Amino acid sequence: MHFVGTFDYSMDERGRVPLPPIYRDAFREGVVLSQGHPDPCLRVFTRGAFEAQASEFTADSAMLQRGRDLRRAFFATARHVELDKQNRILIPGPLRQSAGLDREVLVIGTGECLEIWDPKRWEAESDRLMSTLGATMESAVERRNV
Repeated sequence: MHFVGTFDYSMDERGRVPLPPIYRDAFREGVVLSQGHPDPCLRVFTRGAFEAQASEFTADSAMLQRGRDLRRAFFATARHVELDKQNRILIPGPLRQSAGLDREVLVIGTGECLEIWDPKRWEAESDRLMSTLGATMESAVERRNV
């Protein structure tokens, strides 16, 4: 499954955010939240997608500084959470702070996961993305043709 679309939600006073109805079944067996390093957002993974991403972060040996750094950045901030009866996830305070989340949030589909953004931060990121998208697409095509 690929996660697509942009969804507007309000986070309640306890830090709970609903997941888009179309994707709720994918998260029934668990949700893993992580900081969106280096981006100021949160990533929302199914357990299977988290395991696939974790494989990339553990590809370098823990004997190497780079391997240890990647593991620490990815795993230390990740949290297992569950959907509640209203199909919301509770975002722990430290993760809300790291992403600058307050009341209004955007849930963005990014293929293998969802991301949760503060709308103002997403607007800045979207502007940056659109300004570089042509060059990014060109380099992807060139890389594929090599």
